[in-house]
Amino acid sequence: MFQNLSDRLQAIFTELTGKGRLSEADVDSAMREIRMALLEADVNYKVVKEFVAKVRDRAVGVDLMKSLTPGQMVVKIVVEEMTDLLGGTVSQLVLSGRIPNVIMLVGLQGSGKTTATAKLANLLRKQGKQPLMVACDVYRPAAIDQLEALGRELNIPVYRGEGSDPVAIAKAGVRAAIDTLRDIVIVDTAGRLHVDAEMMDEAAAIKAAVRPDQILMVVDAMTGQDAVNVAAAFAEKVDFDGVIMSKLDGDARGGAALSIRQVTGKPIKFASLGEKADALEAFYPDRMVKRILGMGDVISLIEKAQEAGVAEMDAATEERIRKAEFTLEDFLAQIKQVRKMGGLGSILKSLPGAGKLRELSGDVDEGALDQIEAIILSMTVRERVKPSVLNGSRRERIARGAGVEVREVNQLLKQFTETKKLMKQFTGGKGKRRMRIPGMPGGF
Repeated sequence: MFQNLSDRLQAIFTELTGKGRLSEADVDSAMREIRMALLEADVNYKVVKEFVAKVRDRAVGVDLMKSLTPGQMVVKIVVEEMTDLLGGTVSQLVLSGRIPNVIMLVGLQGSGKTTATAKLANLLRKQGKQPLMVACDVYRPAAIDQLEALGRELNIPVYRGEGSDPVAIAKAGVRAAIDTLRDIVIVDTAGRLHVDAEMMDEAAAIKAAVRPDQILMVVDAMTGQDAVNVAAAFAEKVDFDGVIMSKLDGDARGGAALSIRQVTGKPIKFASLGEKADALEAFYPDRMVKRILGMGDVISLIEKAQEAGVAEMDAATEERIRKAEFTLEDFLAQIKQVRKMGGLGSILKSLPGAGKLRELSGDVDEGALDQIEAIILSMTVRERVKPSVLNGSRRERIARGAGVEVREVNQLLKQFTETKKLMKQFTGGKGKRRMRIPGMPGGF
C-alpha cells in the first residue's frame, strides 16, 4: 500500500545521507519533498503540516549524535516522529475480568467489517480464547450468511438469532455465550453506505444493551481521507476504543493509516494485510514505519515464522546446503516453509531494502513457485534426491504430471544446477557457515 510513499521517502533519505554536511537550506528542501510525498499519499493536510513542522524544528540546529551523520540524524528524527504519528507504541486489546468479554465492531458497509469479525475471532482463538460471533447485520441478508460461512470454515460458532431486532439479537447472543461457556463475544453490527443518524442510534442502543468491553471501528484503508472523516464522526457519536485498519495490502496510497490516529485520537489496534483468515495482526507503529521507510520488519517476520510452526533446519540438511549438496527434496521443503509464512512476497516486504530488491528483481511471481512445486512433486523421491537420473522420458513424464512443457522442466533443472555451482563459489568449497536469523528457516 505504501509503495509510492516508500520510494519517495527512501530517495529523499538517500540524498540526505549522501551529504557530509547539511545546511538549513538542505533541510528545508528535504522537508518540502517530504511534505509533497505525504500529501500525494493522501495524508490529511493538517497532519502533514504539523508533522513537517516538528521534524524541521528538531532537525535545524540539533545537537548531532556522534555516531550519526547529519543526514542520518534527520532520518532518525523522521522515524521517531512518524512512529509517534501512528501512536508511538502498540495499543493492546483491553479486556475485563468478566465472562464473557464483549467486543463490538462498527463501521460503514463495505469496510470489511464482517470479514474482520471472523479474522479477529480467529486471532483470539489462537490466544486461547473461545469466541462466539454474533450476526447483528439484519439489513444485508448476505452478511449473516457470510459470517456463518466464515464460521464454518474456521470452526467458530455464529449466533444469528431470530427476528429483525439487532439489539435483541445482540443481547441473546451474549446469553448464548454464557450458556455455551464462550469467553468472548464479537458483535458484527450493521453498516450503511454513509454516516447517518439511524446507524448511530442503533450502534448506541446495542452498546447500551451489551455494555461492550471494547468497541472497534473497521476502517477501509482504500478509501483514503473519507475513511478519516467517517472515523471522526464515529469517534464523536459512538466513542469507539480503537481501529481495525482493513485492506492495508491494497494498492491505495495509505494516507488514512497515517492520519487516523492524529485526527481521531484513537489508536490503530489491528491491521488486516490480506484476504485469508489469519491475515489480521496487532498493529505496531514502529514496525510499520520501518516497513514504510524500507528498513524492514525482521521482528514480525520471526514472529510469523514461529506462529506458522516453521521448523529449524536439521543438522544434516544444513550441512548439505552449506556444502552446496542440497537436493530438490530440500528445495521442496523450503518452498513449503515459505508458504507457511505467507509466500515469498510477504517475506521480501519484511526485509531491509525491500524496495531495492524489487527494483533489481521485479515483483515476486508467486505463480512461479506453484509451477516449481508442481514439477518437483511430479518427480519420485529418488529423482528429487538424484536429478542426474532424469533422462528424456522421465522429463516428459514429469512435464505431463505438472501440466507444463518439457522445456520448463529443463529450465528448472538448469537453474537448480547453476544455483549449486554459485553456492559452491560463495562457500569456497569449504562449507562456511552463513549468518542466520533466529527462528527463521535456513536455505534458499
